Amino acid sequence: MATGTSPAPDRGTRRQVLETEPQGVGSPRRFWQAGKGLLIAILAFVYMVPVIVLILTSFKTQVQIMSTTPTWIFMPTLMNYNRVLLEQGFLRYMTNSLIVGLASTVATLVVGGCASYALVRFNFFGKGAISLGTLLLRMIPPAVLVVPIYVLWTFFGLADTLSGLTLIYVGLNLPFTIWVLISFISDIPLELEEAAVVDGCGPWRIFFRIILPLIKPGLAAAAIFTFRISWNEFILALVLTNRLTRTLPVATTIYLTDTGVEWGNITAMGTLVALPAIIFTFLAAKQLISGLTAGAIKG
Repeated sequence: MATGTSPAPDRGTRRQVLETEPQGVGSPRRFWQAGKGLLIAILAFVYMVPVIVLILTSFKTQVQIMSTTPTWIFMPTLMNYNRVLLEQGFLRYMTNSLIVGLASTVATLVVGGCASYALVRFNFFGKGAISLGTLLLRMIPPAVLVVPIYVLWTFFGLADTLSGLTLIYVGLNLPFTIWVLISFISDIPLELEEAAVVDGCGPWRIFFRIILPLIKPGLAAAAIFTFRISWNEFILALVLTNRLTRTLPVATTIYLTDTGVEWGNITAMGTLVALPAIIFTFLAAKQLISGLTAGAIKG
């Protein structure tokens, strides 16, 4: 007796369908993965070429550097590093950079953490204007502020001092720190703070004992960026420091002399300035990425 239903496909037919479908779907995916890998390799090469040239040039003599035909295989020399480390006060400039970088990072995290907590948890007059103002300050190029800051710092006696330079870096890095930490604090349930209030905790104890431990990834990300900006900044440090208070990036200008540019010494100094930041970034890359992305995850 005929039932009118179509016969079910046999096992061989189903197996053939299952084996052929992934091949058609996987082919564009493999092509996309290969193209993405090639693009990443090209971008990495483009970004690494200046760093490689900088490091190689620091091991060349002035004659090799000024040669019209570039040389990739040569006898390296440590003469440039010897001059930079021993003859021009390198330790003093490195100490200045460490003092300014560490002090500005700590101050930025303290002020930025308190400000971001206040903007998230409290309602007060001008809250929206302050939030928008911090964001707009981040968009202003530091070079635009050089002249007015120099006039003000000269009037207040802060020019040519490490404290004046530290204060400027705190102001420049605060907007980024505030907006990074706002996203982390917004994700913390308000019920945790309400429970702490029931247990007798005050606002400061809640902030230091509950809020800060929960936003450690954000603090780490903000600290890394703040220290790198303070370590590498050049224009403001060039204007606001003198021979005794200059930082490492500014110290590279020592080798711009009346007789010419000492490229070997400049590249050696540049390598010593850039290498700690590069190593630190690679070592802290995992924590940096988790810090920047964790605050954006909802639910």
